Amino acid sequence: MSFHTGLGWSALVVLPLLIAIGVVASRYAGLRHDKGIVTAALRAVLQLAAIGLVIGVALQHTLGAIAFVLLMFVVATVTSTRRLRGTAVIPRQWLYCAAAIGSGAFAVLLLLILPGVVPRNPASILPMGGIIVGGTMTATTLAGRRMLGEYSTRYGEFEAGLSIGLMQPDAFKLVVGPVAGDALLPALDQTRTVGLVALPGAYVGMLLGGASPVQAAALQLVVLIGLVTAEAIAILVLTELLCRAQLPDGRTVTP
Repeated sequence: MSFHTGLGWSALVVLPLLIAIGVVASRYAGLRHDKGIVTAALRAVLQLAAIGLVIGVALQHTLGAIAFVLLMFVVATVTSTRRLRGTAVIPRQWLYCAAAIGSGAFAVLLLLILPGVVPRNPASILPMGGIIVGGTMTATTLAGRRMLGEYSTRYGEFEAGLSIGLMQPDAFKLVVGPVAGDALLPALDQTRTVGLVALPGAYVGMLLGGASPVQAAALQLVVLIGLVTAEAIAILVLTELLCRAQLPDGRTVTP
């Protein structure tokens, strides 16, 4: 099997076709993401084209790689905040998202980079930072939306908890606790089935780059366990912050 660096003319036909199929599937399933699929694809094209130039510079210096990871963190925070704001408006929501993503992602990255588990060079810091920050952003968004949606659905139980003397954090956790961990399921399933269902990108990339299967497996193990840990920390932090937040009336929250 051979791999080519260029996609060729066939990509100009196949990629729009994939987008069209996705839009049709979304419309007939009632997912309400028809426009989102198109705009996400267009943004991906433009962003990857622009970022390709910036990454070339960032890979030349360690500080440049760190700065780019921080930029990823800012964009991740904005993205999660927007997703949660579509469910409920809570004061300092952006700060909660930043704390959740930052605590999870940077705790794991420091543990991987400072002791030298991951080489302390731009070519390692940048992709590892992108993987961990991206996964933590996804977990934060999923956990936040699931918790706020459950809070809305079971608002009566939340009020009942308060009426019998429970403090707000305890009443909130009683209602949303069972669903908060659902955001960790994708990372857990990916780790459980690695090598059996799919070969993750880091593993395949190292193999294509000439690394041995053992070296590639070791790096992928670090990535997967790092992701699970970072996402677990993010969910914990977000749960603790939301349960103490100035919560809106659950009847106004969009499930």
